Amino acid sequence: MRSPSEIIGTKGRSRRAVGIVSSVCLLSSAFKIGDCCHKLTLNQTTGSEALLRRAMTYHYHSKVHAKLKFSLKLAQLMALLVSLTCAIAAQQKIEATQAPFNDAAYRLGERLTYNVEFSHYVSAAHIELFVAGRGTFFNRDGIQLRAHVETVGIVNAALLSINNDYTTYVDPQTGLPYRAQQVVREAGRSSEAERDYNQPAGTDAIPSKLRTGESLGTFDLLSALYRVRSLPLTDRSSYLITVQHEGQQYRAEVKVIGRELIKTNVGSFNTIIARVNVKNSRDYNIQVYFSDDERHVPVRIVAEVQAGEIRADLAGSELTLPEPIRKSTPAPPIKTSPLESPVRTPPGKPAGIPTPSPRTDSEQPLKDFPFKVGEQLAYQVYLSSNAQQPVGTITLTLKARGRYFNRDGLLFSVTAQTTGPGARVFPVNDQITSYVDPTTLLPFRTELNLSEGKYRYSRAYNLDQNRGAAVSDSKERIEIPVGTHDLISTFYSIRTLDLWPPKQNALSIMATSQPRTLLVKSQRRETIEMGSQKINAIMVTLALVADDPQGDKMQVRLWIGDDARRLPLRIMAVTPLGPVRADLVIAPVTSQ
Repeated sequence: MRSPSEIIGTKGRSRRAVGIVSSVCLLSSAFKIGDCCHKLTLNQTTGSEALLRRAMTYHYHSKVHAKLKFSLKLAQLMALLVSLTCAIAAQQKIEATQAPFNDAAYRLGERLTYNVEFSHYVSAAHIELFVAGRGTFFNRDGIQLRAHVETVGIVNAALLSINNDYTTYVDPQTGLPYRAQQVVREAGRSSEAERDYNQPAGTDAIPSKLRTGESLGTFDLLSALYRVRSLPLTDRSSYLITVQHEGQQYRAEVKVIGRELIKTNVGSFNTIIARVNVKNSRDYNIQVYFSDDERHVPVRIVAEVQAGEIRADLAGSELTLPEPIRKSTPAPPIKTSPLESPVRTPPGKPAGIPTPSPRTDSEQPLKDFPFKVGEQLAYQVYLSSNAQQPVGTITLTLKARGRYFNRDGLLFSVTAQTTGPGARVFPVNDQITSYVDPTTLLPFRTELNLSEGKYRYSRAYNLDQNRGAAVSDSKERIEIPVGTHDLISTFYSIRTLDLWPPKQNALSIMATSQPRTLLVKSQRRETIEMGSQKINAIMVTLALVADDPQGDKMQVRLWIGDDARRLPLRIMAVTPLGPVRADLVIAPVTSQ
């Protein structure tokens, strides 16, 4: 059993679900998922903040004058007084801004990803939190925090489409925000907002006198989550915090109620349980499980909404080297742009990056691969080779590199859905997740959740590449050849092969429940039309040998870009529904 600090690593690089889940910070958007029909918004946790004040000491009242005749009575009274003072101190509610401040919660390069479950939807949304860097922003020293919240699958298609970005700049000494920006994209609409908090910095943030009920500082959702992480979170402690969201100010109490050992996909953790109560609001029974170490990583966040329970579990953690922050005034605002380009990779790092400390395995960049972490490929699916109206979409994403199931890995995901008329004729909603070794591209865990018409298939299995076995979560064991791929890793591994025509390669593939041999044969080079563009490509045929003695039963054809990126441009196959074509959506990359 290890702490998230061990999972994330000991040296840092830096990197970034509607509002989750920031404990309270990004859970607001997640609440919109659960109560979208009721237009529900989370009354986010709230928190005041001024500075590093120590808890007040309680002195004996000056007007009490007890006449004690014996030293024994005096000793007993003093013992009683000390015990009462300790009990009062343990139960007092402390302003978050007065509580001790632990900057370990703001470790540069920390990137946390979460999978959000809602009601019976196993994967309703993804959330990413990122400590992006430290530098001069808007004429003052600050730490840049980022968050991204996005609904996926059927929740995105049928309930609520969300793709939001949040950026907050906080004071490094207090955690108080001084500027916040957000881009909200919901149901085809897009909006952006900025807010200046104009709060004093450094020792100026400490007031000489605080009136009863006065708040020392106001947070937005994202900064509130990190400020709570920086609190001591001792047993039975309680903290008050003020949060401003969408023009409304909320007052919340964060109370430590216990400890628990919990298990997630990335390991087991000893956690501190904190309950969040929002004043004058519906009780969402929000509970946040923080790792029991100095970083207080939110491992799990649970809340109850009218339509069911929302749970966000830590799915991955990593440290990435932050891009250098250029000192500029003011920092450029976030610009609203269309949904992220279907084909995207992180921008190259500018010159002048300081020499990083030695990196852990999970921090090493991918080498000799034609793709990078963050690449997303989106395809439009058509029935027949000449159709112009799409009937579905397929999206492949290399989400992150981090520690998964106690080892270094790449997180890949694929979603496939029918849309419009296609969904009415034959509804499809397939989701596949694959955890892959970053050196060999061999998977060590695969999760499938397939829904095609009336057909349902849900399965997860771990692949032991050393012993040649795939073991399902139900303990079923399947013998496989060493070096067996799953569907997703096969797709990416083909891009790394020697495809010089007429080269032929063979891969062992775990299609769904049994291993098969896949022949990958490069046929020829040709130019294909993608929209208004003509692109040079290599045409490749794929055939499952054990399934089709003729080697080409489904007539699967794959056109791969004839350049360094080896992008799969087009896929064609013959299915029971007829010929199917999937074309990569080509769009210019827009920097954000």
